[in-house]
Amino acid sequence: MLPILLDVGFIKIYTNGVFMVLAFFWSAFFLWKNISLTAFKEDEIFDGVFFSLLGSLIVGRLLYVLLHASEFGLSLLRIILINGYPGISPYGALAGLFFFGYLFASSRKISYGKLVDYAIAPIFLALGIMKLGAFFAGTEVGSETDFLLVLAYPHLDGMRHLTPLYESLLFFGGSYIAHMILMGIRRNKWYPGFNFVVFAGIYSFISLVFDPIKAFRTIIYAVSFDMIVSSIILLTILGYMLYYFRDPIIDRFKKNSKEKKQ
Repeated sequence: MLPILLDVGFIKIYTNGVFMVLAFFWSAFFLWKNISLTAFKEDEIFDGVFFSLLGSLIVGRLLYVLLHASEFGLSLLRIILINGYPGISPYGALAGLFFFGYLFASSRKISYGKLVDYAIAPIFLALGIMKLGAFFAGTEVGSETDFLLVLAYPHLDGMRHLTPLYESLLFFGGSYIAHMILMGIRRNKWYPGFNFVVFAGIYSFISLVFDPIKAFRTIIYAVSFDMIVSSIILLTILGYMLYYFRDPIIDRFKKNSKEKKQ
């Protein structure tokens, strides 16, 4: 693993930091390309991006502190100093990102449902790049395994799953799917805001599948916090999808029944 990408004298460039910067610029470029297809004002949208990122940082950090209250106590410095006491809740960060984005869109009288469709593919891209950075930096570690694809981490026993790499590849795939959904929305195949539903389903599925093979998890009453939230979201999305596609499913079932009778 390579936590420090460059170490020259007093200058240290951290691998995770480099990938986070890459994630921001590549996703911002992707978003700009998407926004250029619309009548949205680019400068206004990017004001919203920075506002949403601020909200993402605040909510993600506060939720992490809440879930690890015993480590932070009542120390305001520990809560603020992320470098010294690192940790941001992924679900908190996403909740802050979307909620602050909604607040910004509402304040500027922008249709949030239409806007968010153009942001989902870039968000998936950013997640994929950050997970790739976490893999190379060794900041996210898989659980011990005897599986064929394994990796040894310094200062940790045993061979371990390549969990962040798997997640990264799936997030890149999610970015492609979200982009295809966006093109379908532009052709009126799907309704505005459908990409957000796709994001919630894909993200919660990936989180639910790979959470059990992560080494360090936030446990609440013997169950992982991410697994609880992922299960709730995924079941909600599945129920919604069954309702939304109920007519095609029923028609297909009736057609199969008629064919069997014949």
